[in-house]
Amino acid sequence: MLSDKDLERFSRQILLHDFDIAGQEKLLAARVLVVGLGGLGAPAALYLAAAGVGHLALADGDVVELANLQRQISHGEADINRNKAASTADALRAIRPEISLTVLEAHLAGDALQQAVAEADVVVDATDNYPARFALNRACLATQVPLVSGAAVRGEGQLAVFHARRGGPCYRCLYPKEGEATALSCSESGVIAPLVGVVGSMQALEVIKLITGYGESLQGQLLVLDLARMDIRRLSLKRREDCPDCGDH
Repeated sequence: MLSDKDLERFSRQILLHDFDIAGQEKLLAARVLVVGLGGLGAPAALYLAAAGVGHLALADGDVVELANLQRQISHGEADINRNKAASTADALRAIRPEISLTVLEAHLAGDALQQAVAEADVVVDATDNYPARFALNRACLATQVPLVSGAAVRGEGQLAVFHARRGGPCYRCLYPKEGEATALSCSESGVIAPLVGVVGSMQALEVIKLITGYGESLQGQLLVLDLARMDIRRLSLKRREDCPDCGDH
């Protein structure tokens, strides 16, 4: 049941005829896990909190550094050397004090990762390395929890939605081979600041679609962005029978 304050706060979303009060109530009842509170996770978490997600679990074991502040908009100079999940939690409470938060100041792995994923309705992958992404993918497959994956470096980004319960490919269908420990990193390759905001905000939008049924989900597709040239493409993904995580071995 929405309060009078909720009706006013979220009125611009409620006005949408295919969102309405029912969509807002679904958001307020939802639990979302955001893994990684850097360039992608920061805007994703901020928009999910502002849009009305009832509970956010924030997971990150890193601390804020000065070089992060160019793009990681949930942190400020006063947060340098603070844990990123804790810093982001304060930013979310400043936007919406009544939001329910779980702050996980660690790099999730093993049973802790499995439990955190199992407690969520949707997971946001905002990590920056393949081992973490592969582990999240396996946990989401095991629990049948949908995964919204994003990546960004230089002026390029990617966005995809994977939902085992609805069939289709998983993250390892896209990247089946074990590669280097880290993907292209911003610290080595550089990144233009607004790019991560664009991709992170798109991740938040895909989460909202999954929870409420608003619009059309990106599930089974890969959005590829070259924002230096404003070239945006949408590609269809297929499940691999020989996928290491979801294939028929």
